[in-house]
Amino acid sequence: MRYALILALLTGLCHSSVQAQDTAQTNARTAPADTVATKKTTFTLGALYASNASYYGQTAATALPYLAASGVVQFPFGLYFSGTAYRLLQDSANTVSATSATVGFNIPIGKKLTATLAYSHTFYPASSQFLQAANPDNASAELKYAYWLTSGIQADYAFGKTQDLFLTFNTGKQITLGSIARNKDLITLTPAIDIVAGTQRFYRSYVEEKYLQLSKLGLPLPLLPGIPAGRQTVTEEASSFDLLSYNLKVPLAYNRAHYMVEVEYQLSLLSDKALSGAGETRSFLNCSFYYQF
Repeated sequence: MRYALILALLTGLCHSSVQAQDTAQTNARTAPADTVATKKTTFTLGALYASNASYYGQTAATALPYLAASGVVQFPFGLYFSGTAYRLLQDSANTVSATSATVGFNIPIGKKLTATLAYSHTFYPASSQFLQAANPDNASAELKYAYWLTSGIQADYAFGKTQDLFLTFNTGKQITLGSIARNKDLITLTPAIDIVAGTQRFYRSYVEEKYLQLSKLGLPLPLLPGIPAGRQTVTEEASSFDLLSYNLKVPLAYNRAHYMVEVEYQLSLLSDKALSGAGETRSFLNCSFYYQF
């Protein structure tokens, strides 16, 4: 049914993080996570509220709740374009805190196997508060297999001032909870688990930039995760490829023929190698609305 198409098309948009999996860069990559054969070009508009910006389960030193508006054009042969604008709720300096543009291509390999290639660029203002602002470019490749569970493996190469590589294994199951309006709608619950590994050079750049901003203002330098007392750079651990986080996502969605409303809770457990809060947990709440033409 049409609402099933909308749900599959927008899974990536609701991943929030809007990926890279997660919020800003993830949300920055507003690519469809699943591929559904379509016979016509579709255009989708979306709006999102997130309680905090998540970057593979990691967060900045302070919470960054934000609003986002997005648009996706999907062509029948697999090509899609998307754009997203972000507004940090505590950002008084800028009307728009960041914008991103994405181009991608979905490649059906079989009835159950799909490959997706995508590239995105995010425009961050100077002194951006986003954790991943050092790497505005992101290239990704994903293989996804849909059977009883929908499982996939995704590689992300984030680059700009620094270079980072991430590998994400994800698996989830869509559960149909029923219908309210006699088969004109659908309520779904889609619990999913992500396991993320990667490098953390982005965090070293984030810390150095934060210290620079505080120094210019003449403010005392805080002790941030991964920074020994009296130092302004993180250790070489930022360059090693390590397990970073385990992420549980539970999205509850209400689907109609042309629109979807979703509330998603995410719980992230950071590994002992994560520089932004080793061994800690992070909670995120995302509320979103999407309309497809």
